[in-house]
Amino acid sequence: MNPIFSLPFHQPVVIFTLVLLLILAAPVLFRRLKIPDVVGLIIAGVAVGPYGFNLLERDASFQIFGQVGILYLMFLAAVEIDMYHFKQNLKQGLLFGVMTFLIPSALGMVAARFAFGAGLTTCLLLASMYSSHTLISYPVVSRFGLQNGKSPILAVSATIVAVLLALITLASVVKLQTTGVFDVMDILELLLYTAGYALAVGFLFPWLTRFVFRKISDPVAQYIFILALVLFGSLLAQLIGLESILGAFYVGLVLNRLIPGRSSLMHHIKFVGNAIFIPYFLIGVGMLINVHVIFSGWKVAWVAVNMILVALVSKWIAAWLAQKAFRLTPTDRRMMFGLTSGKAAATIAATMLGYQYGIINEDIMNGAVLMILACCLVASVATERTSIQMRLELTAAEMESTGVERPKFARQIVAVANPITAEGLMRLAVFMRSPKNIEPVTALFVRNSDDPRSLRAGRYSLRTAAQAAQEMGVTAVEEERFDLNVVSGLTNMIKQTHATDVVIGFHRKANIVDSFFGQMTDTLLRETMKMVVMSRCFIPISTVRRIVVVAGAKSQYETGFHGWVARIGNLAQQLACKVIFLVSAETSRYIEDIISTDGYGIRRIYQEMTEWEDFILLSGDVGPEDLLVVIGARRGSVSYSAEQEEMPEFLSKNFSAHNLMVIYPEQFNG
Repeated sequence: MNPIFSLPFHQPVVIFTLVLLLILAAPVLFRRLKIPDVVGLIIAGVAVGPYGFNLLERDASFQIFGQVGILYLMFLAAVEIDMYHFKQNLKQGLLFGVMTFLIPSALGMVAARFAFGAGLTTCLLLASMYSSHTLISYPVVSRFGLQNGKSPILAVSATIVAVLLALITLASVVKLQTTGVFDVMDILELLLYTAGYALAVGFLFPWLTRFVFRKISDPVAQYIFILALVLFGSLLAQLIGLESILGAFYVGLVLNRLIPGRSSLMHHIKFVGNAIFIPYFLIGVGMLINVHVIFSGWKVAWVAVNMILVALVSKWIAAWLAQKAFRLTPTDRRMMFGLTSGKAAATIAATMLGYQYGIINEDIMNGAVLMILACCLVASVATERTSIQMRLELTAAEMESTGVERPKFARQIVAVANPITAEGLMRLAVFMRSPKNIEPVTALFVRNSDDPRSLRAGRYSLRTAAQAAQEMGVTAVEEERFDLNVVSGLTNMIKQTHATDVVIGFHRKANIVDSFFGQMTDTLLRETMKMVVMSRCFIPISTVRRIVVVAGAKSQYETGFHGWVARIGNLAQQLACKVIFLVSAETSRYIEDIISTDGYGIRRIYQEMTEWEDFILLSGDVGPEDLLVVIGARRGSVSYSAEQEEMPEFLSKNFSAHNLMVIYPEQFNG
């Protein structure tokens, strides 16, 4: 027989091909049997592994890809969280983490003592195994778009606490076994190192990421940089004595605001993780499991059943108590149980260390391996079924909801002509849309001549803008229009597409007597009553740290008031940045009502501005990483005043080097 096909396979191409076939076929096959994809991949790993048909060894490729896979899973869980909702639920999440650590630990120690007659070190080790958990079923939650629900956020937050406390317990057990003494100073030293790690990574990683993103716009290079940060942060965590998965999770939290959910970078992160790394990890977990030990004797079966029951029942009790304490629904309880009952990375590490140092015997080790398999299966099935139920409940609630009439989804036109600014304008427009908006966005290039140079630049701008929209999951329609002038082309396209918003770049002053907005913009504001958004950003929009919004008195009485507040809400929510509203006290109440009613999860503060002179005093706080948004008013509108006349000159004089957006809301229903 050709050595290439001798079992187990050793030829790299054969190994990788077989793994890809498993990643492709296992979910399809098991889905027909109504078994979750996660379970299917683990069972596939059992089948092809050394304890199955012995097609593959758990060689270096599985160790590398598997380790990266679990780190990727934790990073993805953190980077997908809406930080606004995460902070809102952080206290309850940490409390749930303590509960889901203490209850399994206490029940596990009692069970180990009376069922196995175990000593102190063995009881403590088993307690760390029962209390830790891995978010192995998190991809299911992500697939159903439920990652920002309260119960998933509580479960993800609890993971930090449970794994950290389990790690401290494990380290103490090993220390007690090897030296015979328990040293509190070791724990204090670990906590001190952890605090230093958190401060260093929390400050340096975001700063370095903003710096790199401003220099490099290539999404592939950005992805490689982010992956390198995740691995480096995980390695640093290991060096100070923490689990690497905690490092990956923390890196995801600190980089969360720099990776918007609809960015091409997030698309690449999800794609590569769900296609390669996470499936590789799940298959590798399956390859560790030896189902034959079930039949090796009644004692192993008894140990396994005991450990499985303790692990699952204790996690269910913790979820039940959390549901009652936080006044959640039974569906939330099932979701928390599903996410916190899975076991992999930390439990496997505890099992291996316990057997290596003689803390547990072979029967308990085999029982632990079977417990890992059972917990993974239960966690995946529970999470899948609960996710379906939760999605149905949310959809029904959305369909039955009534209340304040909300504006229809935006139909946007993005006018492009300059290849340098086309991509940025399109990304800004998409971030200002509701994630539920399925309307296509129109990329428009208006020409009034056949100048080859202008023609090439305009068509390239169209392609660049359309590609940016498609990378963000939005359909873009490319339109090249020949018209008398740009304003005529824009207004005709507005009528043709029934557009609600027009997004344009800022005018460049041609000479000293030219106005700040330019003749074209002034004419456009007279010719259309639709919302007009002018933008100029010197940094990538995804790296903006704060949005400073300035609106004049009585702006709440304009027709397009709800519209521009909604655009700012979408922008801030998707960029996960703070919004500072410089408005009158009366206007702030109307803004807050819209944000609360429409459910925009954004951090916001209000600073009172009674007249435009206040803006001059407050404008000194606008920094180079902020986006200044000024709400304009057309002549004759309710909020128009003499100060509005001076606004362009003031912006030109004081904010020529700042990121700036000026919005003229819709007037008189367009």
